[in-house]
Order: sequence, then structure tokens, then C-alpha cells
Amino acid sequence: MMKRTLLLAGLASLLIAAAPADVVTAPGRPDAMVALDAGRQPAAVLAQSLIRPGARVMDVMAGQGYYTELLARHVGPKGKVFAVEPVSYMDDPKTAAAWDALKKRQRNVELIVGAPGDTPMPEQLDAAFYHLTYHDLYWQSEKFKYPRTEVDAYNARLFAALKPGGVVIIIDHHGVPGMDSRAQADKTHRIDAAVVKADMARAGFRFAGSVPILEMTGDDPTKLVFDPALRGKTSRFYYRFVKP
Repeated sequence: MMKRTLLLAGLASLLIAAAPADVVTAPGRPDAMVALDAGRQPAAVLAQSLIRPGARVMDVMAGQGYYTELLARHVGPKGKVFAVEPVSYMDDPKTAAAWDALKKRQRNVELIVGAPGDTPMPEQLDAAFYHLTYHDLYWQSEKFKYPRTEVDAYNARLFAALKPGGVVIIIDHHGVPGMDSRAQADKTHRIDAAVVKADMARAGFRFAGSVPILEMTGDDPTKLVFDPALRGKTSRFYYRFVKP
């Protein structure tokens, strides 16, 4: 009986570990999104995320929904993904069309249009996900209709929105240590990883480990992440935080 129990537990672990790969490789995703997989390693990212099937997840500054779709597949029909998208992004017809198509493919996705700092957060979240977007909390742009965010106030709202045990995943480009966060976000769209840890600690979150799968050598943290020579090749930190 004990052997059978251990065998079943082992099989369950294998199934859980395999699920993110199935999420990524299952058909239906746009070719443009699939082409990004090699540099982003989504199966490994999801496998280490602590996000479980059935979870309610907020994907912040979701772009054209690369991770929104993968998270929606990962949490399954009993879960839900709330994608937060700034107003100016939706002015692009291609982005608007991409979201229309994604929501038809993934019925458990809800699109919330507005800047993160100005938009009410869904309640009773199990997770919040920031893929290369946490630095945008320090960014502001009149040109792109993106207002200034008061970061500590925003993180206090995030803490309140998450259930106890809820997880925050932050993946971002390594920035110059000690550089002013707003200046760095404006100049290079990067952030000092130590700032992220300090921000989250002030908000009450517990650090739950770093996952080094996206760290790279040779990246210059003073360079703009949109530089064609660097795009997709920056060194990125992957931090997990938990609400006690």
C-alpha cells in the first residue's frame, strides 16, 4: 500500500511538472508568439511560478497577451486571468485585434483597459504576474498617455488584492545598481533588482526565491532593452514573492 501511495504521488508530481510544457506546445497560439518562446522559456517560467490550476491571476501590462494566453491555459477553465492593458496600447488596431482573437480562444481571460496605477484591481487574487513590466511602475509618458504611478500606494493595493499565500512573480531586465528608478525606466526600461526586493518588502511581501533561468552574461545594463542587438537577449531576474 505504501509503495502504491508513493508511486501515485510520484506520478502526480510528474504530471504537475509536465503541465507547463503541454500548455506551451498545445496548438492554437499565433506564430508570432511561438517565435518568442526560445528566448522567454515559458515552460520553465510557469513550472517555477507557484501558480496552480484554478488560480485567479492578474497579468500586468500584458502587451499582446503572450503570457496572458499561457497563464489562461495553465490555470485552466476553473481559473481566470485578468489582463491589465494601458489605454494607449489599445489604440493600435493590431493589438486590439490580437486581444479580440485571444479572448475567443481563451474564455477565461478578462481584459482590463487602463494604466496599472489608475485601474481597480480584481479581488481575491491568487497571483500577480509582471513579465518585463514592473519597471513600468516607475515610468511615465505624456506621449504614450501613461501617467505617473505612486509605487508604494500601488503595491499596498496589490497586497490587499491578493489572498494570504498569494504569489507575485516579477521578471525584469537587470538595471544599473543604485541608479534612480524613474530615470532608469525612462532611459533604458530596466530596474535595479534590489529596488524590487525593497519595494515588495515594504509592502509586506515575503521573498520566496530567485529562479536564475533567464540570467545571461554579456548584457550591458546601461543599454536600452529595445536596442535591436539586445532585444530578447537581456539578462533578466526572476523573483517570487508571497503574501504571508
